[in-house]
Amino acid sequence: MKTLWLIVFLLHFNLLFAYQPDSTALYPLSKWERAKLRIDKATSSRAYQMTYIGVPLIAAGLVLQKENKNFRGLRNRYVPRFEHHYDDYLQYLPLAATFGMKLAGVENRNSWGRMVVSDAFSAILMASAVNIIKNTAEVMRPDGSSRNSFPSGHSATAFMSATIFHKEYGTTRSPWYSIGGYSVATAPRRAAIGRQLNNRHWLSDVMVGAGIGILSTELGYFFADLIFKDKGILREQLKFGEVSKDTPPSFLGYYLGLAMISGKHACINGVNFYTATGASAGFEGAWFANPYIGVGGRLRISNVPTSITGDYAHAAEEISPGSTDVLSLDAGAYFSYPFSNRWRVGSKLLLGTQYSRGSKITAIYKNEEGINEERNIMEFGEFHSISVGTGISTTYILKRNFSVRFFFDYDFIPTHLAFDLYTSGTKEKHKISKPTHLLVLGSSVNINF
Repeated sequence: MKTLWLIVFLLHFNLLFAYQPDSTALYPLSKWERAKLRIDKATSSRAYQMTYIGVPLIAAGLVLQKENKNFRGLRNRYVPRFEHHYDDYLQYLPLAATFGMKLAGVENRNSWGRMVVSDAFSAILMASAVNIIKNTAEVMRPDGSSRNSFPSGHSATAFMSATIFHKEYGTTRSPWYSIGGYSVATAPRRAAIGRQLNNRHWLSDVMVGAGIGILSTELGYFFADLIFKDKGILREQLKFGEVSKDTPPSFLGYYLGLAMISGKHACINGVNFYTATGASAGFEGAWFANPYIGVGGRLRISNVPTSITGDYAHAAEEISPGSTDVLSLDAGAYFSYPFSNRWRVGSKLLLGTQYSRGSKITAIYKNEEGINEERNIMEFGEFHSISVGTGISTTYILKRNFSVRFFFDYDFIPTHLAFDLYTSGTKEKHKISKPTHLLVLGSSVNINF
């Protein structure tokens, strides 16, 4: 919960200070109307426009550093041998598209001179920040190859390129250019997530790198604007519609969260099975016919560490914890209530399927010769199950086509967990005769359409 509140605070800190209205000018508006006006003015300020994405990404990356191993566990369980080098080239694709379309005669925001200067400032700022932090932090890469993991230079370059494409074409021609650019920078087999799949970066490296790339570009364009002022602007920004309570909140987003399977399970023969807080990642979206009711679905992977206490744990030299991985696919009804133009609360009722590949817990014991040997203690088999899910959320619409959502999801999984327990070299079959309760606390970034 502390993590969530920190991200919320850093996300909106500039809302609090970017604009201070003249109280006499607002009279006789109510306090609530004054607050809404203050927020609307703040979200229109240059400071807010430059920081509302980059700062939260950096903050979230720093906060989630302690969960790096849990998120890496998702990669190791599902794609342990992933090794492709698309990310080495795709990081430059949005930038190449920007120059390619310019050469082809597709009018963008800036003239050649103004665009080159803006991009040069962005690249210098990004490269300087990344290399200074890398050489100072000296974080070991997940694959153990070198101590220059944090932050991710590939992610910083990819998001710098995507933000340049967004500035030149997304803000002046169509937001779909922005969606395409950031999709290349983010999605699996592409720059940012590709660095994790290739075991070259931790999640925190990627998030901080993305934030640096976006902030560097915003600063680069800011410095160029100071130099050129009104010269060299070929195309004005599009005027997107105002945010309204009556707008259907249809969305598609990518989210990260903390996952937990509730409860401590008493087993047998003095062994207790328990779970710790893990990681969850996925995609979620819904289409709304009106501001209140919609249909949608969710694809999610959760990794929850598991271990034991009891007689086995006391006798072992070392316990090697396992993990319970759950792949979920759900669909159903989504609900939303707008209590202001920008803030919405929501809920959902989903029916879906859950799949787990199984896991095992091992321990190191000394044998009769005093030599350490590894033994299986507990093995969980794979399972398929239906599930019922719900949750609550709050969404803040940053811009007409972009929002952030904070949520708490709950899934009820009725399947009982079957496992094998090894005692005195003998395998015994058992069941945990309780349903599974999966809890996920997290946040997401969404494209609204």
